[in-house]
Amino acid sequence: MLLRSLVGSLAITVLVCLAAPVPAHAGSLSDERVVKDDVVLTVRGDGVVHAKETITYEFAGGRGIERSFVTRARHDDTRDRLFKIENLKASSPDGGPTGVSVSRDGDLTVVAVRGGDPVSGRRTIALEYDVRGGISRIGGNDELRWTAVSGWNVEVASAEVSVEANGAMRNLNCFAGALGSSVGCTQVVGSHVQTRGNFTQRNMLPRETMTVAVGYPPGVTRALPLYEKRRTLITAFTVNTVTGGSLLALLVLLLGGLGLLYQLRGRDARIVGQKAAEGDHTPVNGMSFEPPSGVRPGQIGTLIDEQADVIDVTATVVDLAVRGYLLVEEDDRDWTLRKLNRPVDDLFPYERTLFDALFADRDAVRLSELGGTFAADLAKVRSALYEDVVRQGWFARRPDSVRTRWTTVGMVLTVVGVVGTVALAFFTELALIGLAVIIAGAALAIGGQYMPAKTARGATVLAHTLGFRAYLARGEASDVESRQRIAMFSRYLPYAIVFDNVHKWAKTVEDAGVRTEGADNLYWYEGPAEWDLSRFADSMRTFTLATSGAISQTRQFRSLT
Repeated sequence: MLLRSLVGSLAITVLVCLAAPVPAHAGSLSDERVVKDDVVLTVRGDGVVHAKETITYEFAGGRGIERSFVTRARHDDTRDRLFKIENLKASSPDGGPTGVSVSRDGDLTVVAVRGGDPVSGRRTIALEYDVRGGISRIGGNDELRWTAVSGWNVEVASAEVSVEANGAMRNLNCFAGALGSSVGCTQVVGSHVQTRGNFTQRNMLPRETMTVAVGYPPGVTRALPLYEKRRTLITAFTVNTVTGGSLLALLVLLLGGLGLLYQLRGRDARIVGQKAAEGDHTPVNGMSFEPPSGVRPGQIGTLIDEQADVIDVTATVVDLAVRGYLLVEEDDRDWTLRKLNRPVDDLFPYERTLFDALFADRDAVRLSELGGTFAADLAKVRSALYEDVVRQGWFARRPDSVRTRWTTVGMVLTVVGVVGTVALAFFTELALIGLAVIIAGAALAIGGQYMPAKTARGATVLAHTLGFRAYLARGEASDVESRQRIAMFSRYLPYAIVFDNVHKWAKTVEDAGVRTEGADNLYWYEGPAEWDLSRFADSMRTFTLATSGAISQTRQFRSLT
């Protein structure tokens, strides 16, 4: 009996448990679906399309729904067509979610309708909103084209769209599937009075769309489509009034800059030509010329190209030797510069700077010892040369400072133009303005190299110098007495170095020495044992290269030919 009672009690307990309701658990999104999406579109006279959308949704524990509208579509290479969703509101007659929020996601406008508590079962949600930009003029008709159903992340069992207006429809169509699909909808029906069109699509998959297109006679609405220019490289560099004006201003600026350079450079050329025509060349002996009075080789080199080059400093070293301030001694392809006992009070500041740098606390220095250690001293000598040409009255300002100022302005302007072009290309259609600034900056940076201008006095000295350079280029001295040739040729050799004519003029010195009896050495240059002036041209060429290399850390100097 006891066993029979226990079995009976257990059976009753099991039956009770099976009969008790099981608590509902929140289902996943895959358990939810749109039972029906019913959209009614009313085309108003002002072109605004008023939409009433009734959504029957099967919830499985979710808190709301979310769908998106296609509100931006590519129209052509330069424009996008826009659709604006306005005056959005939601309601529910059976306790569904009604809290509305709107956000943008690229070309989509995302509408979320949410409530506070999880919802299960079937609920109805009513959306109401206005659509602007849905009407456009196509083929002589006013056409409404609108993706009425889109952006669902769940299946849509049935979608119905109806369109009505005050005018009769001329044509109607409907497309379903992926966005841009040309596949027709399940059903398209027009009313007997042709003022209402009904469209139906069954069993839509997640993310599929339903687009309706209805044509009306012109004038049914006063609406125009909404367009926005695309932000692309093509549109960023559009030529319009503003950018065209900027480019015109750039052209005026460049022409003005060319005019300024012409005034500066043209003045130099005019003065040089005038002085040359006046014969502003001091004769040596009737038909030959000598350098401008008191003008040193380093000064001439800086005057000609407006730069204190390494070769100008090298020529100054040779000039100091020729003038008796130091002696050059050659020994096994190395050279020693030996200080001579002579007052240096009459040296120009840049020459004194160079002399002191070479013989700092020493009476002799080998070129091989200067390699890589003379860069700081070289900078001081070059700076002193720039100061000297200003002191001589050949330039109003230091040429290097003028170049640096213009180049710096140009580089800064170029950087500003690059940054501005990128920013303008991203956010506007005025990127050509930034490009114009880049071109202007580059023009300033390049043109700045030509901005140093000689004074009238500097141009006059240059005219004299050019005549002297032509004389040295000929390498002839038949009008100079043989006793004077070696001394005069030695005196002119530093100038030949500046004029890139060292080998030819050194050969002239060599030939003069060979023809002069007993001339095995020069008073300022001593070769090794068994060396004579027949080897001077090669020795001088090598010495000049070695000196330029030793005093220049980067070895950037003009070619010596």
